Amino acid sequence: MSADEILYWEDFTVGDTVAMGSHTFAEQEMIDFARKFDPQPFHIDPVAAKDSYFGGLIASGWHTCAVAMRMLCDNYINRSASPGSPGIENVRWLKPVHAGDTISYRRVVLEARPSNSRRDMGLVKSRTEAVNQSGEMVMTFEGWGMFGRRPG
Repeated sequence: MSADEILYWEDFTVGDTVAMGSHTFAEQEMIDFARKFDPQPFHIDPVAAKDSYFGGLIASGWHTCAVAMRMLCDNYINRSASPGSPGIENVRWLKPVHAGDTISYRRVVLEARPSNSRRDMGLVKSRTEAVNQSGEMVMTFEGWGMFGRRPG
């Protein structure tokens, strides 16, 4: 990857909204993920899920976050001058995700500021949003990313 293709702190503008793609959640994928990482009955057992608060099988919220992380990496993190992130905050699961739902993900830049401690770094706060095929927001989270500043 050339230096021209790498994203630096200066490439993030407050208000920028970038569509990152979509993912259709399949029932078996949901069950497989939940069996490994979130084995609650309404995530792993379609019969038990019918009697749950949700009235049917739903994806783990962590599954929706994991798909978002993959899209963040594929769309910009892995082609940026980023040494990492101090974490995410304000994770919200607003609506359940059912088998067959197609969730579209986007990133919104909320804040950008130079680092106070490292002149070669800047910080970017973004919100990741997930919207279902009906236009309903199903998940959001916010987080700060650290990015190198453009050389020169």
